[in-house]
Amino acid sequence: MRYEKIGFPGTQGELAARLDHPDSQPRCFALFAHCFTCTKDVLAASHVCGELTNHGIAVLRFDFSGLGASEGDFANTNFSSNIGDLLAAAKWLASARQAPHLLIGHSLGGAAVLAAAGDIPSAKAVATIGAPAEPAHVEKLFAKDQDRIASQGEAEVYLAGRPFRIKKQFLEDIKAHHLRERIARLGRALLVCHSPEDDTVDIKNAADIFTAAKHPKSFLSLHGADHLLRGGGAAVYAGRVIAAWAARYI
Repeated sequence: MRYEKIGFPGTQGELAARLDHPDSQPRCFALFAHCFTCTKDVLAASHVCGELTNHGIAVLRFDFSGLGASEGDFANTNFSSNIGDLLAAAKWLASARQAPHLLIGHSLGGAAVLAAAGDIPSAKAVATIGAPAEPAHVEKLFAKDQDRIASQGEAEVYLAGRPFRIKKQFLEDIKAHHLRERIARLGRALLVCHSPEDDTVDIKNAADIFTAAKHPKSFLSLHGADHLLRGGGAAVYAGRVIAAWAARYI
């Protein structure tokens, strides 16, 4: 396997990306969206993408605006900008390499992939990992700070032990997006991956996504893993199954 460091324009400046190549000619190109406040280099992303590459799929993963090595201010981002960054990544792939046939998203990245898929004509298959059925689900991560955000317009909150500025516009934006209709109109094969032990995004979200989607759709239980796919080799397992499942559609 080899990789390239890539940069391309996003919603708030240049996005830092990594394109992983298999040793042989790629069967197709995929696009991976990381979890909320994570980066493209989080272990879950690295392991999932590594397995996809092992199975002949080239994968582009990038840091959303304001995170990791990408330009921008996280406080000025929202779910809409995440969708915009995904579309920018798909556009870059289509022009510089090959349009993506497979979309994968982890956590809020999974919700963003579901929202963006309809605007990526090349996409034939979509896989979500620990995704919320609605982006507003992330409100619970800073529930105790919502009054302060509403009254002051913004507030510093701690997520996974790190400080982030959350603005009122972020809360308003996630509430404005409703995925159920988009999922019903997805028009792509869908694989919903979720752990029954996920205490960040309850597995009920997987049931809601699966129910809203039309066939072809499949479900993969990541039993024994937490939200970040730690435990029992879950990330490697997820990547391996996604690659095998996607082979039928790509």
